[in-house]
Order: sequence, then C-alpha cells, then structure tokens
Amino acid sequence: MAQPNRIIVGISGASGALYAQRLVRCLLAAGTQVHLVVSPLGQRLLHDELGYESLDLEQLAGDEDVNGITLHQYRDVGASIASGSFQTRGMVICPCSSNSLSAVATGASNNLMHRAAQVVLKERRRLILLHREMPLSLVDIRNMEAATQAGAIIAPANPGFYLMPQTLDDIVDFVVARLLDLLEVKHTLGQRWKEETPS
Repeated sequence: MAQPNRIIVGISGASGALYAQRLVRCLLAAGTQVHLVVSPLGQRLLHDELGYESLDLEQLAGDEDVNGITLHQYRDVGASIASGSFQTRGMVICPCSSNSLSAVATGASNNLMHRAAQVVLKERRRLILLHREMPLSLVDIRNMEAATQAGAIIAPANPGFYLMPQTLDDIVDFVVARLLDLLEVKHTLGQRWKEETPS
C-alpha cells in the first residue's frame, strides 16, 4: 500500500534556518503535506537567522500554500505523528542539533520531535538527520554510528562547490536538493552532476 504523501519536518536548534525554510517550501511546491514540529531552540533559530518574530507559517511557506502545513506542539507527545498508525513517507530533522542526534541514537523521546523520530525508525520509514555541527566530538561520532545502525540517514549540511555556486541560495539549494533526493521528492533545483557525453 502506498504511503500518504506526508513528510514530518523537525526544526531543532542547530544553525541552518535557511535549509529548513527552503526544504519546507520545496516540499509544499511538490504537493507534499508537511507535518511540522519545532523545538524552542528551533524557534529561536528562526528568529536569530531569519528574523521571525514568532513561528509564522505563512512566512515559512513563502509563496507556497500554507494550508499544506500542519503545526504540532513540541511537548504534545500524544499528537498524530507520535503514532505508528499515522502513515508518512518519512521524517527529516533540518537542521539537526547534536542534542537531537543524541536522542535519536539513544531512543529518547521526551518531546514530540524525538518521539516522532523513534516512531519513524520503528516503522522502518526514512529518517534523515541534517546534522549541522562542527567539529565533531567523539560523542557525536558514536551517536552517528548508533543512529545509522538504527536506520537513520546522517546527512551533514555539507555543500559541494563543484557546480560553482554564485549565491547563498545556490549553496542552500545544493544541500536541500540532496535532502529531497533522499526523501524521493521530485524537485527542479537543478543541483545535480551532469553526465558528460563521450566524444
């Protein structure tokens, strides 16, 4: 049975609000329902890096249809996305702090974001962690190993420069395009290596 066209997006407190904003807009543009959960530090991130005075869904959606976003309260561990019976195509935490990485790696679920991540793992759905910290401690490295062994995909916010980016948006799009590919969501960001035709 095909999964409903829903993706859970978690926004935690690591730097990278532009990635989250662009991801949400691209998902909405692709006709994907976004189930959003934002940590308190994620809200501060949106304020500090994007100037959001509050968690403004219309601002986050930009020109896309804000009705495609369902916002869930961070402390509501009884929300729909906390249940395996609520079918989704997967989840991405973007950006993913080391704290959220640790929660995924150890099975902690004291809030809705971490509970939803554990549900995605137990249901064998795709969980992508856009980790945005550097340098990495040994704790981070071991947590990445444990999360990977549990089924998560670690996707560091690590843009490539071989496509010769000209703007900050180009750099953001490179990373977001990789996330969309991992989520199997069609996009037109164009951030892809082109095969050369043999001469």
